[in-house]
Amino acid sequence: MNNENLLERITINPKVMVGKPVIRGTRLTAEYILRLLAHGVTMDEILEEYPGLEKEDIFACLLFASKTLEDASFVPLKAEAS
Repeated sequence: MNNENLLERITINPKVMVGKPVIRGTRLTAEYILRLLAHGVTMDEILEEYPGLEKEDIFACLLFASKTLEDASFVPLKAEAS
């Protein structure tokens, strides 16, 4: 599946979840899925908990996040000591 097809799985509608990016046809935000992954929840566990989701939906959240960060400057939360 190409980038364009994956990104079509993420939608933004001001009337759904206050305009946060969500997986198309759900109220699951990309942020929520990314947070689950960051805390060690596996893709299989997410798919088991939300049977309507597909692996491509999770990949779409990852791609959306990476595309969003392409144009943002990153500032670490805590500076490293030298």
